[in-house]
Amino acid sequence: MNTFIKNYRVAVLCMLTAIVVSVSSCTQDFEELNTDKTKLTVLTSTELPYLFSKAQSASSYAFWRYQVAQNLFADLYSQYFATTATYFPSDRYTIRFDWLQWHWIPIYTEAVPQLKTLLKETDANSAENALAKIMWVFAFHRLTDYYGPVPYFKAGEPARSVAYDGQKEIYYDMFTKLDESVKVLNANKGKTPYGSFDLMYNGDVSKWIKFANTLRLRLALRISKVEPVKAKTEAELAVSSGVMLTTADDAYMLKSENGGDYNGLAGISGWNEFRMSASMESVLKGYEDPRLSVYFQPAVGTGKYDGLRNGLSPSQLNISGNGNDDNANVGTRWTKWSGSSWGGQNTTPQNIMHAAEAFFLRAEGALNGWNMQGAAQDLYEKGIETSMRQWGINDDAAIAAYQKSAATPIPPMDGINSPAMASISVKWGESVAVQREQIGTQKWLALYPDGIEAWAEFRRTRYPKLYPVVNSDNSDLPSGTFIRRIPFLVLEKNTNAAAVKAAETLLGGPDKPTTPLWWDKN
Repeated sequence: MNTFIKNYRVAVLCMLTAIVVSVSSCTQDFEELNTDKTKLTVLTSTELPYLFSKAQSASSYAFWRYQVAQNLFADLYSQYFATTATYFPSDRYTIRFDWLQWHWIPIYTEAVPQLKTLLKETDANSAENALAKIMWVFAFHRLTDYYGPVPYFKAGEPARSVAYDGQKEIYYDMFTKLDESVKVLNANKGKTPYGSFDLMYNGDVSKWIKFANTLRLRLALRISKVEPVKAKTEAELAVSSGVMLTTADDAYMLKSENGGDYNGLAGISGWNEFRMSASMESVLKGYEDPRLSVYFQPAVGTGKYDGLRNGLSPSQLNISGNGNDDNANVGTRWTKWSGSSWGGQNTTPQNIMHAAEAFFLRAEGALNGWNMQGAAQDLYEKGIETSMRQWGINDDAAIAAYQKSAATPIPPMDGINSPAMASISVKWGESVAVQREQIGTQKWLALYPDGIEAWAEFRRTRYPKLYPVVNSDNSDLPSGTFIRRIPFLVLEKNTNAAAVKAAETLLGGPDKPTTPLWWDKN
């Protein structure tokens, strides 16, 4: 497997180069002269796995792309981290479209072409085809939840202008794809699609079924406020078909030192440009959460787990106590301090989706009155336990004590006298309103470090009750408000202008960061 991880990009490049050369050679044959030389001809079954690996890798935003696609936006909006670099204004809601294009480009230029080829070249009833559909949904749900309408149904077609599609239509199609994929996989349980070229599950069909169903459950909860009947149907079908139940089902993306395909968070963690947020400090410290020392490590200058409020101005960042040495970096899973510098753990597998999330989604579904095959409190507490075990915390007594804890978040003791982020305890509450906040808060902790999903869930639920940014440099987002979407990219306005203009009608509001997405009904 390690040899493959190091070499598969080179192999893909060589394979594609060889194919292009072969179809571009001179000939007197009329049929060949009238064949589009820019397209690949026929791919063999031994070549297709390379394309699947490429699509998987592109969807997970490796190395520096991770920083400009996720870390400087969703990771900050979810308040897992706060920037310490004075030259990064995105923590104050300045939208840098030149950075954000790298959230967009890898999907449309690397993931979509590979997946469309796989969907075309594999039998519709094959496990290989099913996995390609699931990865399509995974990539696009993260994309559409940034912007709203995006090119979807005609993505990857050779055209000067590609139309955008509404988010409702995209979500409905994603549900269809997941349903079709699970049915196909259930009929192919003895197969190992893509084998070792599958960077997530090594071709394990049983795990892919659980992944697809958990993704379906995630999307069902996402639309629960806008289409509760559809959401209930999809959620119940997902659970009855089998979602993730243990950490053995968890999905990670294998990463490599070769070709810059590093774990994104690990690769940038030594650049000294972000640290733990005050939100995470308030909650993790207040709950005496055992995951604190796994998620983060003490500040090298103080030995303490301190964090920063999001949206500090450059002058505030220059105040003593707000520097990198005074605040906690991410845990040793991603980077290690040598005594003089940080060293990224670049081959650490990237977190994709975990069983803990499935339990919290089911707990919320149970509060909605859906059949989630369990009571809300039991599912909530099982989610806590599963998250703890995911991060190596296996002390049964410690887990039980945490589940029953009456502790609450604490003030982070920062330079601007921030209060505690919230007032709820971990112990299951008496009212449904408190229970929903508890589920949302614990799910936020369990989703770490996936800021893309955490930001989406915060917009949907408004949990946890995050701090407003200290300063906003965006006139559309005055103090006390939260960003609700990324506006359409300048890149697209320059190259696909008519489609972008038409997409504004699909958005249901102005192309601004204040316009809620279709499923955001807060």
